Amino acid sequence: MKFKKVQNLKTIAELINAKFVGDADFQVLGTNEIHRVEAGDIVFVNHPKYYDKALNSAATVVLIDQEVACPDGKALLISDDPFRDFNLINTHFTKIADFKEEKHNLEVGDNTIIHPSVVIGNDVKIGDNCLIHPNVVIGDRTVIGDNVIIQAGTVLGGDAFYYRKTKEGFEKLQSVGHIVLEDFVEIGVNCTIDRGVTDVTLIKKHTKIDNLVQIGHDTIIGEKCLIASQVGVAGCCNIGNQVTLWGQVGVAASITIEDNTVVLATSGVSKNLKTGTYFGAPAEPATDFYKRTVKINRLLK
Repeated sequence: MKFKKVQNLKTIAELINAKFVGDADFQVLGTNEIHRVEAGDIVFVNHPKYYDKALNSAATVVLIDQEVACPDGKALLISDDPFRDFNLINTHFTKIADFKEEKHNLEVGDNTIIHPSVVIGNDVKIGDNCLIHPNVVIGDRTVIGDNVIIQAGTVLGGDAFYYRKTKEGFEKLQSVGHIVLEDFVEIGVNCTIDRGVTDVTLIKKHTKIDNLVQIGHDTIIGEKCLIASQVGVAGCCNIGNQVTLWGQVGVAASITIEDNTVVLATSGVSKNLKTGTYFGAPAEPATDFYKRTVKINRLLK
């Protein structure tokens, strides 16, 4: 999430009542979750196991629960609860409406047809020649390109499935990101695509998604992909161009799948995949699976 105006370290520290390490005028451009951070972003970390990853990330401001040595060119915000304060920063600069008020600021292109039953949130942009079927829900800040088809019952922009465990139960990391569907994307019936926590969930041009598919927060799906029914892709994945995921494939969080890869039906992807064809749970090269199956069958005869 990028702030509409550049902030400084002191202003953010005062907002969350935190101590800071660094120049008071150190520029802060926004916030981001660790998988998508860029220079100028705030990233949060609340466990020593992940200190090095956060401190050495592209983020230039680290919201942390202990004072540690600050890397050159960076700044720290010291908080007794970074998770809470990350939520506070995000919801201060990006209001979460959740369809509680009418304030659309809707932009719709030429020759686009939207069924009267469609529910649309705030600050949504829809391009030319789109077709939005009945009972679709389009959440705040969603951007839809040209020549996009969204079939009935699909929900774009639900909350990320991102929680921390507490004594009382679970606390949600608030989702202030958005969704982008590029040109010529097609989304099937009853799909769910979560908005980013602080960044974008992106479906690139000419990708086609079948019915009953779930795409997690901050995932990027490349161009000209085919995703069949009942596929589930967790958050923060990077799916390359011209990837095919056949029915009921499951992809774990933060996975990268290279271009031109095919994952056969019912497979489970638990590690990064290079270009190839895969099958099984956990997914492995399909030729390896078939060769092993043949050998086992021969032994059983």
